[in-house]
Amino acid sequence: MTSEVAAAAREPQTPAVVPPSLFAFAVFYGGMVCIAGVLGNKQVALGPLAVEAGIFAFLMLVITSSAMAELHSRAIANRLVLFGFVPMIFSMLLTWLVLQIPASPQMAPERLIAFETILGSTRRIWFAATLAYGVSTFLNVTIFSRLKAMEGNRLLWLRSAIASVLSQIVDTFSFITVAFYGVFPITELILGQMLAKVALSMLFVPPLVYAFVWLGRSLDAPK
Repeated sequence: MTSEVAAAAREPQTPAVVPPSLFAFAVFYGGMVCIAGVLGNKQVALGPLAVEAGIFAFLMLVITSSAMAELHSRAIANRLVLFGFVPMIFSMLLTWLVLQIPASPQMAPERLIAFETILGSTRRIWFAATLAYGVSTFLNVTIFSRLKAMEGNRLLWLRSAIASVLSQIVDTFSFITVAFYGVFPITELILGQMLAKVALSMLFVPPLVYAFVWLGRSLDAPK
């Protein structure tokens, strides 16, 4: 018996197969985590409202994590969110390192000023962004998954909309409060950002979650 156990232990183990949708969406998710902070340096006008452009990348994070919860499980979606901290924190550290290294004398001064203005966020803003990301994205997966447990596979559009709207409200409140409380009055900024993000969530998230779920099932279908 001992020799049989030893022989079994020596046999090569079959590697776990990663579903194509999980691999593809994880790569996409990591890219959106990194670009969200860069896009957030621009405010865009949506009718009478102004919203930081990073919301578009952040909505893609919400859409991707919701699709993962629908295709695989809440645990897989939460793990995707957790791993999202890795590219986020490393990109912040790398940005800080590059900002500390002296610029080349050949670099045009206006380009250096623009670079430092865009990427030279304060530690408080970086902390606020990291906190808001974690709280809101985990909340999105939690709400989406609990609604799915109640409704089954029905009403995907409603589940994704509710989860996205609530997570965007929490994201806006937590980020702006941590980043700017005590610097200037934040009430109007919070209300304006919440209104814009809720509208975007209701308009774009449900159809894109359907699209991502369809794409994921197509990638995972037997060839």
